[in-house]
This record gives sequence, C-alpha cells and structure tokens, in this order.
Amino acid sequence: MFKHAQLESVKTWINHPDYRPLPLHGRIHRAIRQMILDGTLEAGKALPASRALAQSLEVSRDTIETAYGQLHAEGFIVRKVGSGTHVSERARGMSVKGPKPAQLPPSSTMHLSHRGKAIFQSGGLRDFLIPRPFAPGVPETRRFPLALWERLQRQALKEHGTQVLSHSPPQGLLSLRQAIADYINLERGARASADRVLILTSSQQALTLVANVLLDPRDAVFIEDPVYQGAYKAFIAAGLRCIPIPLDQEGMQVEHILNMPNAAKAVFLTPSHQFPSGTSLSLQRRLSIIEWAHRHQGWIIEDDYDSEFHYDGKPTACVQGLDSQDRTIYIGTFTKSLFPALRLAYMVLPPPLVEAFTIARSLQDGHSAAIAQLTLARFIEGGHFGAYIRQMRQLYAKRRDTLARLLEQELSDYLHAQVPAGGMQMACRLLTQDAESDIISRARRANIELLGLQGLCQQAPYQRGFLMGFAAYTPDELRIAVTRLKQIFATFPV
Repeated sequence: MFKHAQLESVKTWINHPDYRPLPLHGRIHRAIRQMILDGTLEAGKALPASRALAQSLEVSRDTIETAYGQLHAEGFIVRKVGSGTHVSERARGMSVKGPKPAQLPPSSTMHLSHRGKAIFQSGGLRDFLIPRPFAPGVPETRRFPLALWERLQRQALKEHGTQVLSHSPPQGLLSLRQAIADYINLERGARASADRVLILTSSQQALTLVANVLLDPRDAVFIEDPVYQGAYKAFIAAGLRCIPIPLDQEGMQVEHILNMPNAAKAVFLTPSHQFPSGTSLSLQRRLSIIEWAHRHQGWIIEDDYDSEFHYDGKPTACVQGLDSQDRTIYIGTFTKSLFPALRLAYMVLPPPLVEAFTIARSLQDGHSAAIAQLTLARFIEGGHFGAYIRQMRQLYAKRRDTLARLLEQELSDYLHAQVPAGGMQMACRLLTQDAESDIISRARRANIELLGLQGLCQQAPYQRGFLMGFAAYTPDELRIAVTRLKQIFATFPV
C-alpha cells in the first residue's frame, strides 16, 4: 500500500497544470510514471491493488485499471496473478531525478544559447487574437469577400484535386510567383520575374532569412531610427550590430551612411511609409542608397509592408525597381493587404541568391500550403486583389481622416497627430509631460492598444508619443476609443 506521503504525491501530480487537460486515467498514469522516474517509487516496490487505490483517490476502479494497463504496456510496472502489481525491475536503470511539482524551474533559469537569449530578451508576445483600437498594422477583415475566396478555393481544389494535399515546391508555386511578379511590376515599378520570387509565410521570416543567409554575426546593418522592431529583433537575434540612422521629413538621412560607407554591409529601409513615422524616402535619397550599395557591395533590405495603401498622389517606385545593379532584396506581405491568417509573404531576390535562400527556407519550414497559394494566385490573376485594394484604400483614407479629426477635436491638448500620406497607422507626438508607459498601461486596462514611440528609438533624443492604428476600426469604434483615451488623459494631474 502507498504511504501517506506517496498517496499525497499522486494527488499533487494529478492536479498539476500540465496534466489537467488529460482524462483522469491519463493523469493518474502520468503521476505514477513520474514517481517511478524520479525515484519516489523504487524498482520492486509493490503498488496498491486497483480497488484499494481507487478508494483512496475516490475514483472508479476502471480508471485505475486503465492507468495500470498503460503503465504495464510501457514497461514501468509488472502484474502477476497472486503476487500483485510491482514497479518493474527495469525501472532501476531508468530513474531520472527531477523536480517536485512545486519546484519546477522557471524558464528563465534554463540555459539558452546567445541567440536564444537575444530572442527571449527582445520582448514579450503580442496579443494578436483580439485587435483593440488603436493596434497598428491590423487590416480590416470584416469586409473581406469570403464568398469569392471560397469560390476560388473550390475551383483550385476541383482542378488540382489531391495534389494540393502534398508538399509544394520550397520556392512556391509558379502560378503565385508569376502573379506576384506581374502585379508588383505594374503597381510598384519593380523589376521582378517569377524565377526571382520566393514564397514565405511572413515578412518576419524574410527578415530572419536575410539576417542569417547574407550576414555573419558581428556584421553591422544600418537601420532607420526609429525602427520597425520586428526587423531590429531579427537582426539582434542573428548576432548583428545595428547602426541607427536618424530621420527627417524626407526619410532616412542617407548622408550619415555616405559619411561612413564601410561601417555596415546592409541597410534596412521601409521607404514607402517609414515605420513608424510614415514619411516617404525621397527619390534622391533612394538613388544615393543604390549608389552606396553598388559602390561598396552592400545590400539593401527593402520592406514594402503596406505600400498598397497610399492616399495622396501616386507612390514613388520601389527601390528594387530603381536598382539596376541587383543589390536590393524586396520584401512584401499579404498579412496587411488581405488578412493575417493567410500566412503568405514573398521576397524578390537577385538571381544569384535565389537558390541559397530557397534552401535556407526549406530548412526552416519546408514549404507553404498549396491550397492557399493557388487560391491567392487566382485572386490576383482575376483582378480581385487590385479591386479589393482600391476599395480598402478608399476606406482606410476615410478612417485616417476620421481619426485625425477626432484627435484634433478631443485630444489636441495632449497629442499632435502627424497625418501620414499612406499606411495603416498614425504617429502622434505626446504634448504633455506624462510618462508614455503610464498612459499605455492605463489605456490597455481600458481595452485600448497604444504602441509607444520611445521604445522604437535607438538613440536620444527620443520622440515621446504613440503609433495609433486606424485601418481596422469603424468611425464609431474610433470615436469611442478616442473618448476613452481622453478620459485616461484626464486622470493625470495637470
């Protein structure tokens, strides 16, 4: 029979958080197995009869029999008629001392590699599940044409059948690569062809690939300051050094790079709508960056994350399209232009890099789902993507203007809105002396999401304020959120 302490240990393990999702017999099985592994139950130890243990734990005998049966099948116990149930002698060599339930080590004490520590320390998880005003970078999904998407998906399934259930090529399906190349050549002035396009799951994957395939640890990369934190974290995690370059009204101040041309091997840009300021890199500076890359054999990493949404005039052609020397890696995503769950993005690569990047991508996650690629290809080829973008461009422009008007009417004493010419979010400078972090915390408790600008800056002087998304929220939702934010500001002493 179990001693009292052993019986209590079983009960403790049964209620362990890791075991709660399991059925009761599974929890009892795991509890006894763990006690054998950590030496609490030694080899040869007699276990209680199933009826007695069932009574002690106040469960059915069938539950204990099921747990014992699994332990016997795995070799942890032996059962013989007339001699009862015992811990297997084979358990003598499998005892692994482990922590007690109340002494499980926190993850922070576990050994991580230098790269693992950089990833862990880069910041917590973002809650993507419930987009709250004013979470930036979130598209409107309630107006997406689901019926049309479903019809195109059925067409793809009918045409390709069970082939879509197999692995797809690591570089991506040709139909989608061709559709992307045709679209960005027309709309973004790119210099793309299907053989230069690599299909990925996200722009973050693209940044990670660039950091690890093109650059070595301790290599440096020029970054915008303030900068998109996804890129910064990908570079730091790869062991790179980031050299911040300040901005002005024409985007990154390229003269700083030209004054120290050999300090870095690459430059990261969001030239269409700089994240987070919203400025656009001037044509002259784009040409200067291309000249720097050609002269010093540097790389240009162009993240064109939301260039489809430009509201005032026609956007400048992408840097990749201006670069005749093939020193630019162009990154695009459908996460913001369509919907996040699609999980499709792409890179346009210089021809000599395509094979190396495709192999590296295949080692990360193999391939992207074929059915999503085929459906998206049809969506683009049929002109539906362009039509949807035009519709969303008009919608987002109205929502941008609505937010700007609300901020001017209700929060002009607290915030100065820097209305962007495009994009899905608006940078707002904080006019009060209140702590940025305190406002963010109080706003989150009121179900409002603000991204602080200070945390995006690498060098002083820091610009205090917030990045406020507007694309995913109706005028009523924006109005309610602005009213709540005004109430939050009112709680701070004058």
